[in-house]
Amino acid sequence: MPALNMSNCNWRGTGSCFIKDVDMTSYYGLKPRFYKHWLESYTASGGSDFHQSKQRSFFSICNSYYDIMHHNKKPFYLKGSEEDSSIMDAYLMHSLNHIFRGKDLMVKNERKLSKNQETVDGQNLEDDACLDRGFTRPKVLILLPLAGIARRVVKRLIQLTPTKHKTNVEDLERFYEEFGSGRTESMGDDNDSEIPKSKKSAKPPDFQALLGNDNANDHFMVGVKFTNRGIKLYGDFYTSDVIVASPLGLISKIGDAEVDKEKDVDYLSSIEILIIDHADVMLMQNWSHVNTVVEQLNRLPSKQHGTDIMRIRPWYSDGQARFYRQTIILGSHINPEFNSMFNQHCLNYRGKVKLECKYKGVLPKILIPARQIYERFDVESITGADDARLKYFCEKVFPKIKDSIQNGVMIFVSSYFEFVRLRNYLKSQDASYCLFGEYIKPNEISHVRGQFFRGEKKIILYTERSHFYFRYKIRGVQNLIIYSLPERKEFYPEIVNFLEESDNMNCTVLFSRLDHLRLERIVGSTAAKRMVDSEKGVFVFA
Repeated sequence: MPALNMSNCNWRGTGSCFIKDVDMTSYYGLKPRFYKHWLESYTASGGSDFHQSKQRSFFSICNSYYDIMHHNKKPFYLKGSEEDSSIMDAYLMHSLNHIFRGKDLMVKNERKLSKNQETVDGQNLEDDACLDRGFTRPKVLILLPLAGIARRVVKRLIQLTPTKHKTNVEDLERFYEEFGSGRTESMGDDNDSEIPKSKKSAKPPDFQALLGNDNANDHFMVGVKFTNRGIKLYGDFYTSDVIVASPLGLISKIGDAEVDKEKDVDYLSSIEILIIDHADVMLMQNWSHVNTVVEQLNRLPSKQHGTDIMRIRPWYSDGQARFYRQTIILGSHINPEFNSMFNQHCLNYRGKVKLECKYKGVLPKILIPARQIYERFDVESITGADDARLKYFCEKVFPKIKDSIQNGVMIFVSSYFEFVRLRNYLKSQDASYCLFGEYIKPNEISHVRGQFFRGEKKIILYTERSHFYFRYKIRGVQNLIIYSLPERKEFYPEIVNFLEESDNMNCTVLFSRLDHLRLERIVGSTAAKRMVDSEKGVFVFA
């Protein structure tokens, strides 16, 4: 199925038709009050033709309850605010709709059971319709990488909640204090991703919007509870409906529970919708944390927590809840780790859908006439890929660097593992080098940059994560070696543009057939296929 307003993208799913025809008369599957409030909010923001909008289209996909992987979402900090906000609105409305429909069912069953005292006593509970709950209350888990993004999501969650259900929002000021920049914000202000004009910075706007202004905290967790009178933030996790957390925040709770047997994370046992938004940013943090959190979901709890066991749905007590959980993974690009999670941990019995895209590449964004030489090395297996890359570098690339009298050699690597291997190799070769990795101390940054710029060190080893977290301009680059392509395609032109203009500007890029996902985002899908399949091993872009 073609993706609405997304050229060169299609949804692929299990089954021949994974999205049924939408019935507009049924409010697209939304509770009427929620539909009307969403439509009013959409119209008030200047939107038109709600039926054809991105958010309505993505909501229908969410409402199918399939597992979803959307890996071409343009983030708000890269001038994709409209698209990012549309996707966010869709999954938040889906979450609200799911929570309140569940509440309505439980209220209906309470009334039904109250008429039959025998059923209340648990002697004749044979009606499956009365099995309406899990072990614990939280039904939605939203994983987000940074506090600034969490502020954006929770703020919008409150805005999309109909007025009847948000008469009072408890602890909102505390929330903005801890998740904002210490200033009072208006609930009607939708543009909190912009950078205050009064705060000047040498960093690029996308860096400021994502990591500036106190947005960079990656250790947080907050529960959101919907009551009869309003919304309560910072409630006990067991009484919350939605948990908004960072992977690191949850990992800390999981670690505490492993050390102290009095503690537990049973509030993760009955999650029915898992949303992982900005997964690509989590990749710049620690993706293993995300895997650990997902593996912890839908386990049998260690305690009862006051649950009425006669009302628990059978798939919870049978340990099959993971097959009934919907997982939505959202990011700006595809990655083997995302694919692995989608294939191994997204087991929804209803099925799954995934976006397939063709890319144009980012080479036109390179502002200098740099000659880019792509050299392909052979790989026999996935397990031997790292060794093959290092061997090719040591035998084919480094001898040229060692024999050259030219300074200003930058070696760019995408992972810390590669950084350590190359550092050890350079050390064994008595090379003149300096290091700029993600764990560099702030007081060392100027020293390292100065050493390289002045030619005191011939080589600088530079990582993708250090570029992500610091975004410094590295001066003095005369020869660029891209040992491994960056995950984030926008970083490629930024790194190449480090080269100082000269007659011998060269950029050497190493790749293998296993790098196809990264390669197509940078050179384009058509060129990437040719480079991977061709008998030739060297390709030049100028």
